[in-house]
Amino acid sequence: MPAITHVTLVVRDHDEAIAHFVDDLGMDLVEDTHLGDGRRWVVVAPQGGRGAALLLAEAVSEAQLDRVGDQTGGRVFLFLETDDFQRDHARMTAAGVHFRERAREEPYGTVAQFLDMYGNRWDLIQRHEPRGH
Repeated sequence: MPAITHVTLVVRDHDEAIAHFVDDLGMDLVEDTHLGDGRRWVVVAPQGGRGAALLLAEAVSEAQLDRVGDQTGGRVFLFLETDDFQRDHARMTAAGVHFRERAREEPYGTVAQFLDMYGNRWDLIQRHEPRGH
């Protein structure tokens, strides 16, 4: 069965992005392969390996630089699902991650929107257990 394995996130600099996604957001550095000519294949993923990984692609043109931080025109871009909202919210806040709102309860779970270092919008979400019909 096919699967989406990677989502490209355009970044200004590989090293600053790795530091942010690993240290601040708590992801794992899955791969950092030098491809020659200054190019790198850099992949980070949520700890535990659930879901798609992020391919951190360093911008190489003005058009790509213009997209850094706003790849979706101001909409939430990515959803980081957790099994313990309070733990991860506290850890991320202590690391300096900017949450745009307080946690709120929605029919599907507990959620709060945050910004990555570039300004991309994310939701940190802990889904509620499915209810029976």
